[in-house]
Amino acid sequence: MNADLDQFQRSLNAHLDWFAARGRKVRFWWRDDDAIEPTAELDRMLDIANRHGVDVALAVIPKYATPALADRLSNEPHAMVLQHGFQHKNFQRKDLGEKAAELGTRRDPDALMAELAAGKQRLQDLFGPGKFIPAMVPPWNRITPDISRRLPGIGLTGLSTFTQFNFPRDGQIQAHIDIIKWKKDRRFIGYDSASARFDLQLCRRRTNPDEPLGLLSHHLAHDKGCFVFLEEFLKIAAHHDGAEWPNIRDLFSGAFKPAQVRPKAIAHPD
Repeated sequence: MNADLDQFQRSLNAHLDWFAARGRKVRFWWRDDDAIEPTAELDRMLDIANRHGVDVALAVIPKYATPALADRLSNEPHAMVLQHGFQHKNFQRKDLGEKAAELGTRRDPDALMAELAAGKQRLQDLFGPGKFIPAMVPPWNRITPDISRRLPGIGLTGLSTFTQFNFPRDGQIQAHIDIIKWKKDRRFIGYDSASARFDLQLCRRRTNPDEPLGLLSHHLAHDKGCFVFLEEFLKIAAHHDGAEWPNIRDLFSGAFKPAQVRPKAIAHPD
């Protein structure tokens, strides 16, 4: 076995054992960005989700979403749909050193809100209320405070960005661990980096137990290592007594209530 994988598994099990021994559970959820159509990569990811019985929230780009994707997801029990901007286009000034954003400072707010409302309607029409959750996932995880405040006015009551970005509010469910290394050669971050990121987030959950821990993937950008990681991670996290995977709609609506679990006996030295 790969030594880094073995260490990752040991570390993850040790963290989850700590929660289980105290009758507690880490609340996990999974977001995957940039879906627009059926692909072999999407099939592979959904197969992993189905075999382990966990939901995956697909951030779908409204302008390019196809009826074929709606057909593909119609009978998928563990796939839900969030809104990923409108067209996933950068409107910021790269020549001025501005970071990429569709929902950024260089848009007319009224025109942008009209676009987002049209995108929401398109996803509702394509996927229906059974699949679509009215939550915004800003492309590049960036959104101005003004646009963020106006989202509930067009019925987008949920929001998901990345880690500490954007002040938290009701209906905001963050992603925390991106499994892709984006700079230079795009690939899986590696088990050593994954361990460090999970260590940080799982230690935080010891004192902040109600915050869901969000896994972030991009199936169209995955190399083999990303898919292998998802399988190895879920072998543990989807089945451990110290973990739970709430229904994604319940997470965004605030309806999910952490389970009450009796603590296991904790061994103490004589």
